[in-house]
Amino acid sequence: MFEFIASFEQADERLDKFLALSLASVTRSKIQKLIKDERVTVNGQPCKVNTRVRPGDVIKVEFVAEPPSTDIEPEPIPLDIVFEDETVLVINKPAGMVVHPAYGNKSGTLVNALLAYCGDNLSSAGGTQRPGLVHRLDKDTSGLLVVAKNDAAHALLGDQLSKHKMMREYHAICWGHFKEKAGTVNAPIGRHPKIRTKMTINEKGKFAVTHYTEIKELALTSYVKLNLETGRTHQIRVHMASIGHPIFADSTYGGRFGRTAGLNHTRMKFAVRLLKTYTRQMLHAKTLAFYHPVSQELLTFQSSIPQDMQNLLNELDDPTV
Repeated sequence: MFEFIASFEQADERLDKFLALSLASVTRSKIQKLIKDERVTVNGQPCKVNTRVRPGDVIKVEFVAEPPSTDIEPEPIPLDIVFEDETVLVINKPAGMVVHPAYGNKSGTLVNALLAYCGDNLSSAGGTQRPGLVHRLDKDTSGLLVVAKNDAAHALLGDQLSKHKMMREYHAICWGHFKEKAGTVNAPIGRHPKIRTKMTINEKGKFAVTHYTEIKELALTSYVKLNLETGRTHQIRVHMASIGHPIFADSTYGGRFGRTAGLNHTRMKFAVRLLKTYTRQMLHAKTLAFYHPVSQELLTFQSSIPQDMQNLLNELDDPTV
């Protein structure tokens, strides 16, 4: 059971929207179903989805676990498990693995693997298509993510995520050299108006903040540390591209062969060879820290840079280029 008290700033918010903001990792459809099933009360009484909250209202939410969608097949795919207990799993996801089934990716995903490994011991708060998933990583982004085994853990971890208490640090190889070795990109992100698979900077989009620090200047590129305040879709990729430093090999946001224009013959040959060898965006979720949903102990996990990314770093660490 989760309890929230509406503030003056939240007055007149629709009940489903209030809970979507309070339980950031729980889908809006899941929240609406809980309300319709009378698993949500306002001051002790069941309410409708469009009920407007008032300052001081006490909103209680009772989660009821649902089985995963029956059209997702469990698959015995090996998992790189960094940590596990009865409440959470921390997974080191390889590049190339899709996180959850969607159109064109019905099998071979992290969710298929989790269903085989955990069975029904996964939260349903994110919806039946995304059991256990508190947050996600893009297919070609490697690194750490946390999985919840029950709805209570999911909601508590989601609350940390929405309140910026969950620390996520990424390492990336970005094109170009930075004039300012550290900075912040604060720009709202929304769906691209014409290409639905892309995101873009959009003044009507969602608030998004990324902090970056250059670790090392390399040939044609920079090795960069990035910390997220928010977790929008493709956030790092969009933000870095927006300031002229797209992620190396990111074909969606300008990180491939277009970056070779204007280079002299030697540098262009070098860049083209690397882009043919290293074909995925060089972005890795290296550090993850959160408070355990039961013990409240601060847990911190580190993931080594994957071999392909390390190989590229070695090749780029060439002062003659």
